[in-house]
Parts: sequence; structure tokens; C-alpha cells
Amino acid sequence: MANFLNNILFIFQRLNWLSILDILLVTLIFFVLMYSLRDTQAMVLLRGVIFLVVLLVLLTTLVELPAFSWLVQSTLPALLLAIPVIFAPEIRRALERLGRAGTFMPPASQTPHANMQKAIHAVVEASARLSARQHGALIVIQRMDSLDQYIETGVQMRAHVTPELLLQIFYPDTPLHDGAVIIAEGQIVAAACVMPLSASGILNRSPERQMGLRHRAALGISEVSDAVSVVVSEQSGSISISHAGRMIRRIDPERLENILGAFYRPDSTTPRRIWLQRFFPYLFRKDE
Repeated sequence: MANFLNNILFIFQRLNWLSILDILLVTLIFFVLMYSLRDTQAMVLLRGVIFLVVLLVLLTTLVELPAFSWLVQSTLPALLLAIPVIFAPEIRRALERLGRAGTFMPPASQTPHANMQKAIHAVVEASARLSARQHGALIVIQRMDSLDQYIETGVQMRAHVTPELLLQIFYPDTPLHDGAVIIAEGQIVAAACVMPLSASGILNRSPERQMGLRHRAALGISEVSDAVSVVVSEQSGSISISHAGRMIRRIDPERLENILGAFYRPDSTTPRRIWLQRFFPYLFRKDE
């Protein structure tokens, strides 16, 4: 124990401003990593790995155990190689977010503001009518990130956004009612699209755990893109909206229209704001 305290004291005596900067950079990297993994299943696994590593370090440092120390040193390289495999989905999402943040000057939308407002009004009206009938629906509205890879999984439409068309698409037992409708440039570009499911634990911690695949898909597409998704629950008829990995539940049509209008205002898509929002999405999230 005395040797351990002497080692710590020796480290503090050798500290200079470069050492402090080095420590701060490492701390920042760990902070970003932990912040990116919050609300995910990997967070529990990471907690267990950290606890195991700290325990092993204490056992090999404070107690003289030659055989145990040899075993730890032999298995540590294998553990380091296993970490990228274990956290592959989280690493991929972090790199995708970094890639989207690297777009400093995204192209300006070619959709006239009036057309986008008509599309939003149609989505709100359709959501209200679907909610009253308790018909499940998932509507994804593209922003700056391309959704082409998800559009290809559905049925191409290229149709004007109208409440009647959305009601027909999500009518139960029709060919297109499963999957998501994707709206881009003021048009319904595809229906019955397959969305990625969320890997976060937000829905699992909800007091109401009856939310199914539509809600997980709505969260999933918002985690991998800047799209806004609107969900109508088939069980309760409640309307929810998801963006940046967060979901606001049980909103009325008036609030839904206000939120969508705020997302798609012309002055809400300035390059500087978009870049900051892509890299730090939680700074711009709505109140839940």
C-alpha cells in the first residue's frame, strides 16, 4: 500500500501543463464515448467491463499474485480485440454521426416553403384521423440526410401528400399498411419502407411498455439520420413524434403541427445550425 501511495505522489510531482492537457484529452474522449452510449443496451455491458478492469487492476497492483497477474496479462490482448466486435453497432452509429457532422455546407432544399407546409398540414390531418380510428401509422419526413437506402426497400410512389392517400395507405390489411411512408421534397416518395429498429433502452424504461415495432422503427431512423418521424399507435391511437433519438409521446394534432412547422421553417436550416445539430443533437432537442 505504501508503494502504491508513493507511486501516486511521484506521478503528481511530474505533472506539467502538457500532462494536464493529455489527461484532459483522454477524459474528453471517454466523456464523448459514454455520452454516445447512454440510453443503449451497450451501456450496461460497458459498465460491467469497466468494473472488471478496475477490479483486476486493483488485485494485480495491491496484492502480490504472480499466477493471477500472468493470467490477466495473457487474456488482456484478447479482451481488447473483442471490444470492437462487442460494440460494433455503437461504433458504426458514432462514425455515421461524425460523417453527417462533416457536411459543413449541406445543399439547400429545393422544395418551396408553401409545398412543405401543405405536406405538413396533410400529415397532421391524416394523423388526427388515423388516431381517431386507431389505425397504426409511421410517417418519416426527410430533412437534410438522404434516405435513399430506405426508400429502396419500399414501393415507389412519387405522389402528392394528401390526407386521403395516407389514410388509404395505412388502412388495416392493405398491401402498404406495414412499414413506413417516406416524405421527401413535399412528396410521398415510397411506402411500406423498412426502417432500422432502435437499439436504445428508452422504450424499455417507459411506464407503458406496449409500444411495438413502429415506435422502435421511429426511434431507429431518428438515431441514424436527422429525419423526423410521426407515429400513430394502433393500440391507443396516441400520436408521437421522434427526432435525434428522442420521442415526445401523446401529443395533440395542434402541437404536432407546431413541432413540424418549427423543424421545416426556412430559417431553421442554416448551415451553421445544421452542423451543430448533427454533431450535438441533444443541444437542440425538444422538451419531452
